[in-house]
Amino acid sequence: MMTSLSQCYPSTDSGNTKSPLLLPQNVHYQFHDNEMLLRQQRYESNARTYPRRIPLALKRAEGVLVEDIEGRVYIDCLAGAGTLALGHNHPVVIDSIQLALSSGLPLHTLDLTTPVKDQFMQDVLAMLPDDFSRDAKIQFCSPSGTDAVEAALKLARIATGRSTVIAFHGAYHGMSQGALSIMGDREPKDALGALLNGAQFLPYPYMYRCPFGLGGEQAIDANLHYLETVLTDTHSGVVTPAAVVVEAIQGEGGVIPAPRRWLQGLRELTARAGVPLIIDEVQSGFARTGHNFAFEDAGITPDMVVLSKAIGGSLPLSVLVYNSALDHWKPGAHAGTFRGNQMAMLAGSATMNFIQNEHIAAHAASMGHYLQEHLQGLQHQYPCIGDIRGRGLMLGMEMVDNKAAADHLGSFPADGKLAARIQAHCLQRGLIIEVGGRNGAVVRFLPPLIISAEQIDCIVDIVRDAIAASIEQ
Repeated sequence: MMTSLSQCYPSTDSGNTKSPLLLPQNVHYQFHDNEMLLRQQRYESNARTYPRRIPLALKRAEGVLVEDIEGRVYIDCLAGAGTLALGHNHPVVIDSIQLALSSGLPLHTLDLTTPVKDQFMQDVLAMLPDDFSRDAKIQFCSPSGTDAVEAALKLARIATGRSTVIAFHGAYHGMSQGALSIMGDREPKDALGALLNGAQFLPYPYMYRCPFGLGGEQAIDANLHYLETVLTDTHSGVVTPAAVVVEAIQGEGGVIPAPRRWLQGLRELTARAGVPLIIDEVQSGFARTGHNFAFEDAGITPDMVVLSKAIGGSLPLSVLVYNSALDHWKPGAHAGTFRGNQMAMLAGSATMNFIQNEHIAAHAASMGHYLQEHLQGLQHQYPCIGDIRGRGLMLGMEMVDNKAAADHLGSFPADGKLAARIQAHCLQRGLIIEVGGRNGAVVRFLPPLIISAEQIDCIVDIVRDAIAASIEQ
């Protein structure tokens, strides 16, 4: 029997459950969501994405909950694609924004320093492992993560004098042309024709669908051997690259975690070849995976780390952190008008301090394990769930057609249509989730890191009902 959504609402001190959202209720709207959605469809670019699958007009939000203008309440298991580490309107974030507005702080300073910026830099470096941060420098970038990726690509090419960049199947690094050139998904690139030259793609260790047709440790061995061949064989056809760029956990690619041993081997091979290793932590960073940063799970030290999303405490901000030996920039080599967003730095520092002081990484690890166990229970009940994977509160559930023939590793064909039906049924029942991966077949879970076990119970109950309803269609 489905848990009542009201059980997921915040409670008053007296213990009585009150309105699902505790924000002011005195804002009145003179239209309905269908009218807003029709106007959005009429006037907003055809490139819009989320509204096509999540057709909502939102008016309020708090914690893990959002409310649309018709008064319907939803558990937000998307959280701004991982941006909202502390959920919606967390008190420490709101307090920092109010401080910025009342203090006379300049809200925009280009790259001039302020006490806020100075503290923010210290907070970022304090969250990173000492063996990386002690020799690190920070490049402030334009607000989106894709610009920080662009900065990483430029710096690697400037510092090494080389141009080729190695990326991986399934990769997602942003939507600018340079970032698109190292994206695994071909669809966004097909209409553009020429992109930046020099991108070379290699197989990512997708263990459920091994690109080498192997399984387990053999798959890791084969992948690393192939990487070594590409980097060392003078007849591989791949010139020594300026960098290798990788996600420790592919997010948009289907929540695919790289095995620890593979990441360790990749670091060893790139270091031996003198090739900078760029880790993209835009979605996986800031405690989401149970570590401050996903690459820490493998105990490696990269040369560059790309950060955005949660770093601004829900406001736009991105930075590139890199080993000072690579600091070959000339003045103005990478600039951006909005790299001095003081309000985002205040909100980001507040978020980072809360994450550290309240041990949010440990909480994310615990809640992620709790959610993963529940999803694995659903997998035993529904064989159309082919794989459950991820780390912390960055999890994926790959839907498959279990009535079709499995491959020699026992993996069934991906079923994107089933995943889409599950997403739609979840939305009808009050849960916002996203899908991704090959064929859009992976149901993704990216809730705020403050989520409780009771709220996870609500999520699992809704997903269970949604799967059952989707199978019946």
